[in-house]
Amino acid sequence: MDFNAVDIETLARGLGAELSGDGKIAASNVTHDSRQAREGTVFTAIRGLTMDGHRFVGDVMRRGAAGVISELERPVDFEGAWLKVADARESLAKAASIIFGDPSHELNLVGITGTNGKTTTTYLCFALAEAAGDKPAMLTTVEYRIRDKSEPAIRTTPEASDTNRFLREALDAGCNMAVMETSSQAIDLHRCDWLRFKVAIFTNLTRDHLDYHHTMENYFDAKKRLFDGRLGERPASSVVNIDDEWGRRLTESLRSEGARVVTFSQRGDADLTAHDIDVSILRGTSFRLVTPAGERRVNSPLVGRPHVYNMLSATAAALELGYGLDDIVRGLDSCVGAPGRFERVAHDGDFAIVVDYAHSDDALLNTLKTARDLTSARIITVFGCGGDRDKTKRAPMGEIAGAESDLAIITSDNPRTEDPLRIIEEIEAGIKTTSTPYLVVPDRREAINAAISKAKPNDLVLICGKGHETYQIIGDEKYYFDDREVALEALSRLAEE
Repeated sequence: MDFNAVDIETLARGLGAELSGDGKIAASNVTHDSRQAREGTVFTAIRGLTMDGHRFVGDVMRRGAAGVISELERPVDFEGAWLKVADARESLAKAASIIFGDPSHELNLVGITGTNGKTTTTYLCFALAEAAGDKPAMLTTVEYRIRDKSEPAIRTTPEASDTNRFLREALDAGCNMAVMETSSQAIDLHRCDWLRFKVAIFTNLTRDHLDYHHTMENYFDAKKRLFDGRLGERPASSVVNIDDEWGRRLTESLRSEGARVVTFSQRGDADLTAHDIDVSILRGTSFRLVTPAGERRVNSPLVGRPHVYNMLSATAAALELGYGLDDIVRGLDSCVGAPGRFERVAHDGDFAIVVDYAHSDDALLNTLKTARDLTSARIITVFGCGGDRDKTKRAPMGEIAGAESDLAIITSDNPRTEDPLRIIEEIEAGIKTTSTPYLVVPDRREAINAAISKAKPNDLVLICGKGHETYQIIGDEKYYFDDREVALEALSRLAEE
């Protein structure tokens, strides 16, 4: 899709770039992906960890690209517009905002960050907007959706060019509200620069992605950029979980700077609170919602106390957008949430099967605590850890699974290029500190079969780590694999025996 073009000279001024070559060429698109380049496209050459975009400059120019944004000097043999900048990633974000006409400025944009709860909260915000009569769009780990049109997500938070293009398409489709997950890596890589957020939500912060951020302080600082104006401008409102220690730090910092902060809590005083919480695997979650706009009883199909946090944050954002409390509660009562987030696998047996995306130690702990609230019988947990990702959470996840389960089955997640058995050994180091019996079944299909074959009446089989994902990555290959389907296949075989 093409938009109102700007000339390269205007773009260069907006970027503060050093321009050489023809500045009168029209630019109607910008990308970092050479495969998307065509006539009118400005190509941003980014030097990444494994790939240097400068390798593709000749190719994009042959396709009719309008010019190149780069941190390097213009090559002597280059023919075309060259925009030399200090930081290519920052410039990609700014160029996208300019070329696509600052779409975030025309939308009520909500950004959600935190270790856990981002995806479900995004779905809730979308549902509350619909209940209030708005026309929403959303960018999530699971899907990119503009009203009723959806496509599978490529990554949690797209590159800045893709996000701005998406937001412009949402505007053209009549949307007036959008909500998106904003991951810490995306923030750090400038994918969210120059977006204007009406509301920013902080869900929590627990150990994850330390292979990228190295320390929790760095991790927190990346999240904090969504709220403190370093992305371009400060959100009009910040919604923060003050039951989380990092959330309390964020609240104190923002309020000291005069920012508007709306707090939520299940434990103490806050702007929004939840009381008299009741959780059932069959009925969902019920609680008394207390807000500055009044009190209501919520009866949600979502299961578990962690979802109460998600509902509180979405409610706070909705109130900041001006939605009525009755519309909000109607949306909460109808939203089934995101696929693979404590999702019950329906069947006729006498035990429960739940699939959950939990793939960090804190997320696993929350999921297991939710499961414990729902059954007086055993919890059988199937889980693993991803390869080529943060190794520091493997032993803690093993320890948590042992402490909170009655039987744990350690298996493969997405081992990628790591040895699955080596990953399992690192998980075992944690589970061995507990007295809980456990099995090692490296093949994930066999592990799920084993869990279901061992389930007794009223047990809860919890399959963690992949949630909505419909694939498993082994080596460099991606294979179709859906935990929900595999569980149903195991039930079918069990019934035939």
